[in-house]
Amino acid sequence: MKKKMLVFIGVIVLLFAGLYFVIDYKNNKTVESNENPYGDKELHQGTIDQLDDPNYGNQILPDDLSQKVESGDPVTVYFYDPLCVHCQNTTPYLVPLAEDNNVDMKKMNLREFNDQWSAYGIESTPTLIHFEGGKEVARIVGDKGEENFQSFFDQYVKN
Repeated sequence: MKKKMLVFIGVIVLLFAGLYFVIDYKNNKTVESNENPYGDKELHQGTIDQLDDPNYGNQILPDDLSQKVESGDPVTVYFYDPLCVHCQNTTPYLVPLAEDNNVDMKKMNLREFNDQWSAYGIESTPTLIHFEGGKEVARIVGDKGEENFQSFFDQYVKN
């Protein structure tokens, strides 16, 4: 009876080990085969799952965002978390809306860059911020609907 139990436990351990290696291999292939804007940073699973989604292109890294804001150039940034349900609901309509309005909306993945929450005073996601002249000009927080984002673009981003 003990031998059967040990064999059973051994098989389960081998199955879990095999599953781990298959998932790890799949994730590595996904990261390698897609343009990875995060460089060699070890990515969270939620980010890996979004690498081939065109809605999550146009990423900006923290240093690049800081330089852009400090330069005074206008920049609009969508702060999101890949695991945030509200972000998952907002992104599919916000990204095309930005494109339709010719807004070069940068995206900041707060799951990967946790320190950016405090750097920009982000309290929840999604958050859309427009910077001009080195300062925050406008902010919209939460899944506010397409009409509110359109008003934001009309008022703060479009010339």
